[in-house]
Amino acid sequence: THAVQAAAMQLRYLNTVLPPDEGIKKVTAIAWSPNAKRLAAVTTDRVVQMFDDSGAKRDKFSTKPAQSDGPKNFVVRGMAFSPCSTKLAIGQSDNIVFVYKLGFEWGDKKSICNKFLQHHPVTALAWPAGRAGELAFATADGKVRVGTLKTNKASTLYAHPEQSYVVALASSPDGNGVCSGHLDGSVYVFSFNSGTATRLTTHPCAPYGLAWGVAPATSDATTHTGGGVIACAGADKKLVFYDSRGEGGRAKQTFDHGADDPDAREFSCAAFCADGETLAVGSFDAFFVYAVDPRRRVFRLVTKKHVPNLYTVSALAWRKDGSQLALGALRGNVDVYDACVRRRRLTTRRSGESYDVAFTSHAAFVVRRLRDDAKCILRSKSGLEIAEDSVAIKRDRYVVARTHKTVLLADLETGLVSEAPSLSTTSDKAPSFDFDADER
Repeated sequence: THAVQAAAMQLRYLNTVLPPDEGIKKVTAIAWSPNAKRLAAVTTDRVVQMFDDSGAKRDKFSTKPAQSDGPKNFVVRGMAFSPCSTKLAIGQSDNIVFVYKLGFEWGDKKSICNKFLQHHPVTALAWPAGRAGELAFATADGKVRVGTLKTNKASTLYAHPEQSYVVALASSPDGNGVCSGHLDGSVYVFSFNSGTATRLTTHPCAPYGLAWGVAPATSDATTHTGGGVIACAGADKKLVFYDSRGEGGRAKQTFDHGADDPDAREFSCAAFCADGETLAVGSFDAFFVYAVDPRRRVFRLVTKKHVPNLYTVSALAWRKDGSQLALGALRGNVDVYDACVRRRRLTTRRSGESYDVAFTSHAAFVVRRLRDDAKCILRSKSGLEIAEDSVAIKRDRYVVARTHKTVLLADLETGLVSEAPSLSTTSDKAPSFDFDADER
């Protein structure tokens, strides 16, 4: 294959799937399904709008009050898809979490399959990727609870000792933990594997922007061994990355936007991409994107997007492959941006077939065959940088790439992806495979 086009880092506006209102109509939650086929958004009108992967509106439904005859004066505080993408959980301020069964295809009948009625308003919600039958939600009395779908019952995972209001909730990149940010600045971490909760740190202000990512990989790693990072941002205009391991979490990095920019405003929300290496943070008329620098092995600001008349960014959600970022704002608009770090066009010598290769981080890229839109995501589990010139297409089907320690393989027909340690002792030597063996 040979490259015929290259593009620089970009964060490019794609479309507005939900237009802004004349007045205030805050987008209170956005969620992208793990299979990337559905984007859901809801504003203060309590109507969930559903869009397909191209941004076309395909469905909508009105949320229901906790009591069938109750007033419709509640607000949706959180929304998340199940790991299988067929269910949508909605947390409401009228003390309830509903789980809607959406089905696999557009047009499938919707129904409520679970209800978790609480004694206090629900303030945040997350559905960890590793807990298909459990979802986590927070309540105004400082508790983080888990709802079990099989039994339709909820139990408390942990509670703030002073009942401090939970302002944000986020799940871990491995899908087996959650963290919560409270009004008094405290941040708690819970592991489903150990069943324990730890007070990680006390942030200087309420961390309305809260997200859980992975620590940058070390240069000799073949898997992520550096633990995780929890990003906290709020009214003090600072973004702090804390080490997620152990009590008294250490601040690994701090970005003080108030000191750097006299016009800086408070941060309102935050979201990590699924790989845990790219973070978006919302503010007023602006949003920021941070990513891991693979050489320095730290987070750095890669993009600041200033959008006049956007007003406060109130919700953020990444498409799972990291190729798109959806944001909601105070006036009810939902905008979608292409979040490509760099892009290449590959053409195979064998057939002249063309492919779009979009790097969404230093350690992940999406390959799309232009003829039929077949695509797959290749992501290095080691977190190491994928060599851009190592990406190759074989037999118009197989994708090959490498880091300096591992080799990645993918099949565009089946979507299967694999990563294995490189057998080569020379880091710059391209891997060699016989893709025609099954034809002889």
